[in-house]
Amino acid sequence: MDFLNAIVALSNFVLIPAMTYGSQLALGALGVTLIYGILRFSNFAHGDSMAFGAMATILVTWWFQSMGINLGPLPTALLALPFGILAMAAMMLATDRVVYRFYRRVKAKPIVLVMASLGVMFIMNGLVRFIIGPGEQRFADGARFIIKARDFKEWSGLKEGLVLKTSQGITVITAVIVVAALFWFLNRTRTGKSMRAFSDNEDLALLSGINPERVVMYTWLIVAALVTIAGVLYGLDKSFKPFTYFQLLLPIFASAIVGGLGNPLGAIAGGFVIAFSEVTVTYAWKKVAVYLLPESLEPSSLVQLLSTDYKFAVSFVILIVVLLFKPTGLFKGQSV
Repeated sequence: MDFLNAIVALSNFVLIPAMTYGSQLALGALGVTLIYGILRFSNFAHGDSMAFGAMATILVTWWFQSMGINLGPLPTALLALPFGILAMAAMMLATDRVVYRFYRRVKAKPIVLVMASLGVMFIMNGLVRFIIGPGEQRFADGARFIIKARDFKEWSGLKEGLVLKTSQGITVITAVIVVAALFWFLNRTRTGKSMRAFSDNEDLALLSGINPERVVMYTWLIVAALVTIAGVLYGLDKSFKPFTYFQLLLPIFASAIVGGLGNPLGAIAGGFVIAFSEVTVTYAWKKVAVYLLPESLEPSSLVQLLSTDYKFAVSFVILIVVLLFKPTGLFKGQSV
């Protein structure tokens, strides 16, 4: 019985949160790896792009809520999500036309595009703060839980109650659907194959008649969908605050690099490696240890390796270790 209680406690505080967070990081890292693999630069505006897409979705969500439009037990944000994706797509295409296209035409070095993306990052961050404000914004509605602790305790007879939030279930299911759709698109459609060909060998792709501007446009559209979905899912799970998305840039890039920058499969794997590492290292293991160890060996401290304040440091350490010992990542990161 104590073993089952330990498993439930572990699921509540480690397994389910890490799976949810990993799904969010994986979607964000997929956007980073697509831009790097196809457009050949690291987009530092990625975190604030997530914030912008989430902000657009929140504004539409509030509008729907004011008119009484909802999805019952599901968050109204899911209904507003397509509008957020459209707004983000328009913003990204406009940014590409105004900023990045010029540097592509003059064949600027990747570092120039990186610096340009830093400028875009600050502008987008300021825009989000100006429109929706710098404070925390809540927009979740519908049923809060799929499984409640009290109901689980009554059903199982265990001391620990399993908790599964609606946002956690939606995040994992949505991530699976989005990843499956993306891989189908890249491997089965003509446009997806042309994107992969452009990523593998740009010169050969141009000689075979692939339109580079079309590839660039589809890349930005896919990335717009990925960042908006990731941003909204993170906001539903944690709450929306613009600066938080700026902080997410490190674990997202760490996920992409750990998995293999430019490799979509690596981005997914890296997202879960970073998420499970952060949650495992910052979790206070006393609650689980109390169930598993005899009373004489029960710890008096929290058994927490690092405070949650340092969870982003875990991403940084893993990133440094991977860059030192396996620079190409867990999966060979070269192309889409």
